[in-house]
Amino acid sequence: MVNVLIIGHGAREHVIAEALVESGANLWAFMSFKNAGLEDLSQGKMKIHSETDFKEIISFAKQQNIDFAVIGPEAPLVVGIVDALEKSEIPCIGPKIEAAQIEGSKIFMRNLLDKYNIKSNVQSKGFDSLKGVEDYLNQMGEENIVVKPDGLTGGKGVKVYGDHLLSMNDIINYCKELIAKGNSFLLEEKCEGEEFTLQTFCDGKKVIGTPLVQDHKRAYEGDEGPNTGGMGSYSMEDHLMPFITKADIETSLNDMQKVVSAIKTETGVKYKGFLYGQFMKTRNGIKLIEYNARLGDPEAMNILPLLKTNFVDICYGIIEENLKLDIDFMNYATVCKYLAPEGYPVSPLKDQLIEIDKNRIESTGAKYYYASVYRKDGQVYTTTSRAMGVLGISDTLEKAEDISEKGVKCISGKLFHRKDVGTEKLLQKRINHMKSILNQ
Repeated sequence: MVNVLIIGHGAREHVIAEALVESGANLWAFMSFKNAGLEDLSQGKMKIHSETDFKEIISFAKQQNIDFAVIGPEAPLVVGIVDALEKSEIPCIGPKIEAAQIEGSKIFMRNLLDKYNIKSNVQSKGFDSLKGVEDYLNQMGEENIVVKPDGLTGGKGVKVYGDHLLSMNDIINYCKELIAKGNSFLLEEKCEGEEFTLQTFCDGKKVIGTPLVQDHKRAYEGDEGPNTGGMGSYSMEDHLMPFITKADIETSLNDMQKVVSAIKTETGVKYKGFLYGQFMKTRNGIKLIEYNARLGDPEAMNILPLLKTNFVDICYGIIEENLKLDIDFMNYATVCKYLAPEGYPVSPLKDQLIEIDKNRIESTGAKYYYASVYRKDGQVYTTTSRAMGVLGISDTLEKAEDISEKGVKCISGKLFHRKDVGTEKLLQKRINHMKSILNQ
């Protein structure tokens, strides 16, 4: 039996751990915050400690004779966890520090795409002061601007003209705010269209796609409210989207392949691990919104439970740089709905009891994954972040959404969720939006 260490503490790590255990792994967990799902899957073989204390992680891994480690979150990746572990002869699923800057620095990412003529790139410019900002805004037109802090933002730092910024003054003030915090930032061309998530497995050369997913960042139904880490996501039984074609996927995958090659040429380091492309279909073709150096949360929950290929074998394919092209997924639709504490993301209620009727939720066919909750004396409580992902899987989107919604009803507490995620009505809104963009 293979000994695997999972690093991370959220719902993404919970579903990765489930896929590892179902593929025959003997699991250990290292997390900054105790995740009840990881505690159960590892049968208590875990350590609660900072996920960026590499010395402690290496020591723990050595004591347990770990065969390889899977890095879930971005924070340890962008500061070099893979470099540290691999120097200590612990193979990892995740990119080394230079390659992880594809997520760690948005300016690095855009400059790389620009230098290597990646087709899905958009116009942008990096700044670390106000010098030249107003000129660039006048050149681009303030209405065409998105402001992105350079580093990691947990999906919450990006501000878009028309949504969060309503004037030139708003843009300048947000830039000043970022400068005051010591942040560099990117002024980027605003795109209009429909976003989709393409998550891939990379072995340094090959980039192998998984079913497409669409995430819902806005906190409230009808895509209203502030941005969050993601309130839910869905995937279709044909692994596409009604508004995304196979040709669109080939375009996106082709660009991801070129990016992996560009990272190797630019840094001398092979990109190995998971690579997540957030793309948008626009009137001018497929555009890249951002790259992430790991799987998505919630999007990992939409793809890993559909895997037919052994996940441990996929991990070894990444490590040994010989990924097989025929990675299989079941032809099912999925809907993941995130439960968050009341008041999230502005003023979330914490330390609130969550009650889960486990027998009832099992009878619905729904699966659930713990995110930022804690277990004390056998009871589960909220923190200030998203609490649980509830997943429905079926042969149609309608049935998967129904299973997910029934699963949510088996969980009680001071929580809310977006009931519209995965519904026919919201999907039709997306389809109509794409048609209006393309003038169809």
